[in-house]
Amino acid sequence: MRDVTYDQIVNAVKNLCIEANYDLGEDVVSAFKRALHQEESDVGKDVLGQLIQNAEIATTERLPMCQDTGMAVFFVELGQDCHITGGSLYDAINEGIRQGYKDGYLRNSIVKDPLQRQNTGDNTPGVIHIELVEGEHCKIHMAAKGFGSENMSRLTMLKPADGIDAVKEFILETVRLAGPNACPPMVVGVGLGGNFEKSAYLAKKSLLRPIGERNSREDIAKLEEELIEKVNQLGLGPQGMGGRTTALDVHIEVYATHIAGLPVAVNINCHASRHKTTIL
Repeated sequence: MRDVTYDQIVNAVKNLCIEANYDLGEDVVSAFKRALHQEESDVGKDVLGQLIQNAEIATTERLPMCQDTGMAVFFVELGQDCHITGGSLYDAINEGIRQGYKDGYLRNSIVKDPLQRQNTGDNTPGVIHIELVEGEHCKIHMAAKGFGSENMSRLTMLKPADGIDAVKEFILETVRLAGPNACPPMVVGVGLGGNFEKSAYLAKKSLLRPIGERNSREDIAKLEEELIEKVNQLGLGPQGMGGRTTALDVHIEVYATHIAGLPVAVNINCHASRHKTTIL
């Protein structure tokens, strides 16, 4: 049994919130640069150049790369032999969010009630998913999820007879409907299978995967590659201004499902695909 303290988690979460908003992952920046060389649209090239410059300024000047600093979403892999001491894991994560968004001068975007709309003033509470795993570590993944792209998410409960063609069309239709609102070039996360809520969870979690990393299943990896090509043929382009770079990647996660169901969820990330990970 290994102890991880409340204060350790608070400090780790605080740093994750700041780093996610200041330091865009090298996988994303590299994808921008590859896209810049492949883009045929002059406007698209200009937009991609600005995105690269924006990421560089955010890192060097220690500033958030986007004014929407997101809802703080956490996926925690908690080892069954890891003991949290000094307080609740949920409380520690929310305190870390509170400190990180304050000290990082990040915008507070969370309202206490979806109807009354009163801002909580500290970007809490976060959305927290906890998975119990083997071992004694506590692995924390943080995503700063802006709502320009989040609002473009969709979920459908297809019938098994609809088949793979209906799955593909739903994904492409979702990207078409998102258009410039999702701030492309986007990363498209897809959850396939499970049930209503599991498919949405898979779609969100898939966005943590580095750009360019394919699903371990060969057939799903091929489907990802096919969909990347089809998405980029839609012609939306960077920031929806036309071009061949509509998406940087498509990530698909799959789970078992019921004999009568074929759930498909699509969660889109904007070009600022902000996520960081730490292990305690």
